[in-house]
Amino acid sequence: MFTKLAGWDDTIVALATAQGIGAIAVIRLSGPDAIDIINQLFLSKNLTKKPSHTVHIGMLTFDDNPLDEVVVSLFKNPTSYTGEDVVEISCHGSQAIAQTIMQACISKGARLAKAGEFTQRAFLHGKMDLTQAESVADLIASNTAAQQQAALHNLKGGFKKDLTSIREKLIEFSALMELELDFAEEDVQFADRKKFNELLAEATTKVKNLIASFKLGNVVVNGVKVAIVGKPNAGKSTLLNTLLNDERAIVSAIAGTTRDTVEETINIKGILFHFIDTAGIRNHTNDEIEQIGIRKSKEKIELADIVIWLVDKDEVIENNEIKNSLSHKNHLVVINKIDDQIIVNKSPDYYYISAKQKTGIEALTNALYNKVVQQEINTENTLVTNSRHLQHLQKIEEYLESIQAGMQQNLSTDLIAPDIKLCLQQIGELTGTITNETVLDYVFSKFCIGK
Repeated sequence: MFTKLAGWDDTIVALATAQGIGAIAVIRLSGPDAIDIINQLFLSKNLTKKPSHTVHIGMLTFDDNPLDEVVVSLFKNPTSYTGEDVVEISCHGSQAIAQTIMQACISKGARLAKAGEFTQRAFLHGKMDLTQAESVADLIASNTAAQQQAALHNLKGGFKKDLTSIREKLIEFSALMELELDFAEEDVQFADRKKFNELLAEATTKVKNLIASFKLGNVVVNGVKVAIVGKPNAGKSTLLNTLLNDERAIVSAIAGTTRDTVEETINIKGILFHFIDTAGIRNHTNDEIEQIGIRKSKEKIELADIVIWLVDKDEVIENNEIKNSLSHKNHLVVINKIDDQIIVNKSPDYYYISAKQKTGIEALTNALYNKVVQQEINTENTLVTNSRHLQHLQKIEEYLESIQAGMQQNLSTDLIAPDIKLCLQQIGELTGTITNETVLDYVFSKFCIGK
């Protein structure tokens, strides 16, 4: 079990809003002296006598010098974000003003907060488990609605609920099995084996579903790499510009215009697609720079999650030199330059577009989306988006299956109990009920200062 660290009884301060000029800046304090420190600077009222969750307007003063007219919000323990006394100061959005106020707080006994220290204190005071704390960072970093909803679901305890029921029932059966060991000579059973087998089957299914959700969760958080490849003048740069609705890549009738890769990101239905416009691939060229570009194109093909193979309508697809290099990749064959033409005998395996006239683009983007999202993204279900969570879930699955195997073999209680303990340990390390300072430092180091 993780115990509260020494030195966590002081008061911290940090800027909670982004650096730069804005209408307001918010400075946050947390700790036993938070209200007293601000009370020394806020002379118009005695804030120590004011109730929690109240807002006060007045002038902050330090060494008889006015700092700024501010709004002070009070949140007394334990009903605050961190579980400690918390004060938030809304001042004018000048960096000079914010820095001066923070320095005044430090001179009165506060110290500058470390990255993620407010949320870390919330975790240490039992306001949230470790998966919820990590979802705070995910929410701050979210760039799409899908990322936002996945993080909010876990912040509200979605992941926690999935694991808590498993943990509680395992603890109950573990206690009964321990009791059986105390009465081993009398050969009695306190644990209902049938119910335990039902629990194990239910828990295993739930954990397997969580593990399976990581594939989609990883896509939601990190997006998808898409390489656009083809021969010179197939229209790759035109397609990228059409997808972006912007003239980002240089377009020319001269073969080999694109010598280096051009990368841009597009949001398609809440998923970030990272498009890479590559140099045209052909076997025979004497241009040394173009040869380098072709090598880099082939490297991007290997790194891509999906490849768009862009083909000129007059190009032969079979026995194509590019086709062989894509045999092991998830790819779409896209026939380009269908400009006001009727195509006879269209193949259902290909997508027909005119990048120049912007026709067929919606069907192409839908196909890309469907390649990576096989089902509708349901933000009411838990999506595993964190590799740390995945590793623990895989261990939990391993121990659950080991327990099930032991039950099927009618192993004695003393042989099954260790796997139950190991499974509970993995759940504890995942949720943070069992952890250590190294793990916490790693998790919270990824946060911004002030959260």
